[in-house]
Order: sequence, then structure tokens, then C-alpha cells
Amino acid sequence: MDAKEYIRQINPKFVEHYEEIDNSREFFEYLNKPIRISIRINTLKVDLHKFKEYLEEKYTLEQIPWCKEGFFINKEVGNTIEHNLGYFFIQEAASMIPPIVLEPKPGEKVLDMAAAPGAKATQIAMYMRNEGYLVANDVRRDRAYILISNLQRMGVTIAKVTIMDGRKFSKYENRFDKVLLDAPCSNVGMIRKNYRHLKEWNYRMVKYYSKLQKELILAAYKALKPGGILVYSTCTTEPEENEEVIDFLLRETNAEILDIKLPIKRRNPILKYKDKSYDNSIKKCLRIHPQDNDTEAFFVAKIIKND
Repeated sequence: MDAKEYIRQINPKFVEHYEEIDNSREFFEYLNKPIRISIRINTLKVDLHKFKEYLEEKYTLEQIPWCKEGFFINKEVGNTIEHNLGYFFIQEAASMIPPIVLEPKPGEKVLDMAAAPGAKATQIAMYMRNEGYLVANDVRRDRAYILISNLQRMGVTIAKVTIMDGRKFSKYENRFDKVLLDAPCSNVGMIRKNYRHLKEWNYRMVKYYSKLQKELILAAYKALKPGGILVYSTCTTEPEENEEVIDFLLRETNAEILDIKLPIKRRNPILKYKDKSYDNSIKKCLRIHPQDNDTEAFFVAKIIKND
């Protein structure tokens, strides 16, 4: 039985839906393929090159092309002393992209609107060299506790953790130099980690998240200073959660999409889907499917506030 038919047995509606988005044999094969283990070395605590050399004495590493601190690794390392000390974060390779695109700088005021469990928040603080101000927010208290634990483990000292609905940041207009909205989504990209996401997928979920994402991205844009940078990302391949959300922001504001230049295999964003057409500038966004780089699926948009 090929991968597509196996996935069809688990969730036939999913396969029927994705025949309109990516019906390639490779897409279904990679959804059915285990995800590679990857880590990000934490330069808040260790020297990148020295610690890489230390790891290479024990493991086989492969450089992640788009992240100098990121490596694929050949063994599970979650129970090691080095992990517990915060010398590295176990982080999926594509998940490292949004903070890189955000380019946070020391001294800036940065908001991570949906921060738990903290992979991207700790990466942002690392790029800021623990200088500046980082608000790491999550809507759920239980997830915020995990976020706090990871921030502490990784040696982050500039973060203030908040627990609130991200949409409420619309009240804090023009406050932040940079905003990351790694939005809650239907998690198609995470099927490779856990088939639960395939079993639970349904189209009602896509519509629900699309509405929520539009409300969140407007709040994120309002919280941004004029001239500031907003990065929107999801780990799904749904056009209604990706291109449609960005198209909505462009229609509602004076936002402008910026190019994303990374050494990564990508595919053209979807500018026409079902009965909808999206703004042509959305072609600057980054859309990757699992088979493109043997990672999770991801979508990333880089936006500048022109208001």
C-alpha cells in the first residue's frame, strides 16, 4: 500500500482535500516519513564552534543550511545533561526560520504573540544577546508554565511572560519594533511528528483557525511601531490559513510584504484557490512542503508596517 492510500484509510477527507493543494506522490510519502531530529545550539550559554566540536565527538551532525546554529543530529538527545543545562534546544529545522526572518536585534522591543513552548522565543532572545525587551505571550496557563521553564533553562533574562488572548494586544498600539505571530493552526506540517494531527484534521478546523488568524494578525500589526517588522508563520499548508490571512491583512491595512532570502528549497505561494484570488505580492512569502527540504511544512511572511 502506498503512502497516500495508507493516509486515506486514516482520514479520507484529508486526502480528498489535499488533492486540490498538493496531490504529488512525494507529499504523501513525506507526510508518512518520520521527521529528522534537529537541535539549535544556544549561544547564550556556549560558544557555537566549540560546542559543535564537542558534539561531533559524540554524534553525527549535519548543518541546517538556513540556520548557522542549527544541526540535524543522528540520535535522541532529550535526556542528556547538555540538554537539561540549556546548551541546546531540540527544535524542528523549519521552526527555526521565523526568528531568522524576524532579525531581532539587541536593544529592541519584541513581541512573540503565541510563544509556548518557547523554541522561537528562546531563539529570538539568543539573537538579541539578552539585550532589550521580549514579551513572550501564550493564551493558556499550562503552556505558559512550559514556556517559563524553557526560558529559564536556556538562560533568557529579558523575557516577560504574559498569559492572555493575543487579540488583546491590539490595545497596545505602536509598542514593538518586531512582532512574531507563529499562529495556532491546523498543524498539517506536524503530521510527521504525530499522526494525531492527521486523525483530528477536518475542514471545520481550517475555517476556525483562518478566522482566528485574521483577528490575531490585525492585533499584531496594531502592536507594531510604524516601520516595524511583523513575521507571520504557520506549520500548515492550508491556503486559507496562509495566503488568505496575508491577503486579508493587505486589504485591511497599508502593510507591505518583503522578500525572504534564505538558502532553502521553496515552492510558489498559492495565489488562486477555489473561488478566491490573492494579492500578487504574496508571491514573496515562503511556502515549503515536507518534501521540499525533508522538514515540517511551513509558511512564513515578512511584513513591514507602513502606517
